[in-house]
Amino acid sequence: MTASDTSIDESERRRHFGAFIRLHRQRLPPEAAGLAGTARRRTPGLRREELAQLCAVSPTWITWLEQGREVTASDSVLARLAQALQLSAAERAYLFELAGRRDPAEPEPIRPADAVLRSVHAMQCPAYVLDRCWDVVAGNARAADLFLGWGAEAHSNAPNLLRFLFLCLQSRRLIHDWGARSWRLVAEFRADCGRLADTAPIRTLVDELTLASGEFARCWQTHDVLEREGGERRFHHPKHGELVFEQLTLHPAVRNDLKLVMLLPADRAV
Repeated sequence: MTASDTSIDESERRRHFGAFIRLHRQRLPPEAAGLAGTARRRTPGLRREELAQLCAVSPTWITWLEQGREVTASDSVLARLAQALQLSAAERAYLFELAGRRDPAEPEPIRPADAVLRSVHAMQCPAYVLDRCWDVVAGNARAADLFLGWGAEAHSNAPNLLRFLFLCLQSRRLIHDWGARSWRLVAEFRADCGRLADTAPIRTLVDELTLASGEFARCWQTHDVLEREGGERRFHHPKHGELVFEQLTLHPAVRNDLKLVMLLPADRAV
């Protein structure tokens, strides 16, 4: 995305924000807002001056908002706007979304670090949590041991499953049928990205892997898409020999962009 694309998107966002405020201002009768109505109104609804009075801001500022100018509304002003315009819960949420702000009236979202990220350390099997970029945002010691410390090529704060797969040479010996697994994981990653594939930081990761790995580039260019599946996972571990697991992947209800992956001991021997 170029700088001009970004400016167009931002301009459109401000335009929609201003139109949304203007529409609801014009829909609200003065009497419903607790103001004395008069018979001599050229247009229905509240005047800008009246909305400004209810929100304790200047009429000029309301005008600029409605015109889509580059002005920023604080959380408290947005809350006053929502209250003055008598927005429904969905309309209030939309107002804050258009403004690019979080509604302070909403409860603080449950952070996965409080539960999901900690949960992997209580598990007696290799377990880890992947984010949208497939960074390993949490993993227990068993997972780190299985995946060889996630590879010397890991150069960020967290290992990344795709970097380990394509940039760590040891992964080719560790993972059974590496060629088939690598193709499938890239197809699953593309499905997981969806419409976000061309946004940062996913685009940055894809560009990096495309330049660094011909195998990744070929897999990505096929545009294959597959749903993530469980099933048997085999490893040829340099310390522990042949290992067989059953993979189970879960999405936390509070954060669907995260994946909790567990490698359960297989019921049968190798």
